[in-house]
Amino acid sequence: MRFEVWAPEADTVVLEAAEVRYPMERDPLREGWWGAEAEAADGDRYGFRVDDGPLLPDPRSRRQPDGPDGTSAVVDQGAYAWRTGWAGRRLNRAVLYELHVGTYTPEGTFDAAAERLGHLAELGITHVSLMPVCPFPGVNGWGYEGVSLWAVHEPYGGPEGLKRFVDTAHGLGLGVVLDVVHNHLGPSGNYLPAFGPYFTDTHHTPWGAAVNLDAPGSDEVRDFLVGSALAWLRDYRLDGLRLDAVHALADTRALTFLEELSTAVDALAAELGRPLGLIAESDLCDPRTTTPRTAGGLGLHAQWNDDFHHALHTALTGESQGYYADFARAPLAALAKTVTSVFFHDGTFSSFRGRSHGRPVDVSRSPAHRFVGYAQTHDQIGNRALGDRLAASLSPGLQACSAALVLTGPFTPMLFMGEEWGARTPWQFFTDHTDPELAEAVRNGRRREFGAHGWAEEEIPDPQDPATRDRSCLDWTEPERGPHARLLAWYRELIALRRALPDLHDPDLASVKVAYDEDARWFAYRRGDVRVAVSLADRPVAIPLGLGRHRRSGGRVLAAWQPVEAPGADGVLRLPPESCVVLADE
Repeated sequence: MRFEVWAPEADTVVLEAAEVRYPMERDPLREGWWGAEAEAADGDRYGFRVDDGPLLPDPRSRRQPDGPDGTSAVVDQGAYAWRTGWAGRRLNRAVLYELHVGTYTPEGTFDAAAERLGHLAELGITHVSLMPVCPFPGVNGWGYEGVSLWAVHEPYGGPEGLKRFVDTAHGLGLGVVLDVVHNHLGPSGNYLPAFGPYFTDTHHTPWGAAVNLDAPGSDEVRDFLVGSALAWLRDYRLDGLRLDAVHALADTRALTFLEELSTAVDALAAELGRPLGLIAESDLCDPRTTTPRTAGGLGLHAQWNDDFHHALHTALTGESQGYYADFARAPLAALAKTVTSVFFHDGTFSSFRGRSHGRPVDVSRSPAHRFVGYAQTHDQIGNRALGDRLAASLSPGLQACSAALVLTGPFTPMLFMGEEWGARTPWQFFTDHTDPELAEAVRNGRRREFGAHGWAEEEIPDPQDPATRDRSCLDWTEPERGPHARLLAWYRELIALRRALPDLHDPDLASVKVAYDEDARWFAYRRGDVRVAVSLADRPVAIPLGLGRHRRSGGRVLAAWQPVEAPGADGVLRLPPESCVVLADE
């Protein structure tokens, strides 16, 4: 087989495969590329020596059996026999479920997670959104410090394990989205600089030198990243990619990397004959991220909406620290703005940033499904000092209200694993760095960060302690017990309603009508003939909904957390404390 590698500044490159060395030759047609042919088969180890240096893994390695620091292994992508034919599943009517392979089950593997996918199919989930699965140091970690962007973390099950997981998901009707990280690579096991200018000092990021998207050599770096994205979608039959922190991509070129990537993914979708999606994480509050390229946008298919999360979180919890401050001044007003206008910061002043932030969304032209709404994510739980979920502080009633606002709201809903039954297990920040100095730096950095906010050092979980990861694993006995089972049934009921009622997946943001009372702590909105009302108050509330559009009655109860009657002739809905209801006009 033929081996190739990009090393534009090297004088010599040697391929070492099965302990045999093969001098590589410059490719006369591609500047900076080297190639050689060698006998090799699936599973055979290999690596490259640049200018007589140490044996290094392939930057485009498809497998790292011994982790990021080991040699690469050949992967025959055609060897796996797919069991499920799959035509794809679009994102425009999706219910997403964010899942971390390493803590979804105590075993922490693809195969163990696949055994639990029936739970998600029964719940009504349409797409599993996997957190990153590229190789990272050690066994346990969040995955955002990956270094081999074409390979699969071996402790999870490697390439074959991921294919079995996707195959099982597709057999249950579930699409699979994978989180990929293009804005930085992990500090440990990152050998890309030995091959070429994958990074540039032209820009600096929180992680150091920026990934080279616009300096000399950036054409090949972009090709490296785009090629990786397409390989995930093609070789593993994934349905989409979630792009981590695209606001951290330093890119000054006229044709941005994100436009180039979205163009390539759309072309691959046409080639494969099935829909493929790109979902951005961005804190820019910029609608151009998901505006079609033909209209001057980047052409991504959806983006996370943290503003909706922040408004909902402050309304539920009353927290007001950090970036919650602007939302906490009038949380229901903030929630109303996000539900109808998408972004709270749409050119308004952000006290957290000390400047104006964001840009308005044209709700008459931007479909609601281009924005992902959620009450919890790995970031919003795991970046808290103790990794505490909403269930740690909210009553079942308030959790039910949160579910109603996410699952009947206008945005594409997303749940974080275990949320559907109010999991009481925390989800904490954990690492498994093999470099002692790096491990200590991460441990101390975490303590300093939260110590500055008043936490005692001994209260902050040690990221390197295996017990921190173990505490973060879901407890699969919870859904069978007490309040957890009731909440799970409520999530299932709401998802079924969303699937069954066209008004609840209507993409028209301009048609959403909202009413609320900040002091009485109730919030209500109408989507077509469906009305949703929640009470966050600790006492009964009376909500003046008025009669339905057809003026025949106060409506019909479709689902309610507590027993409740439809509004009477006066059009007033009376809700118990911390409760919610979905109504249909009659």
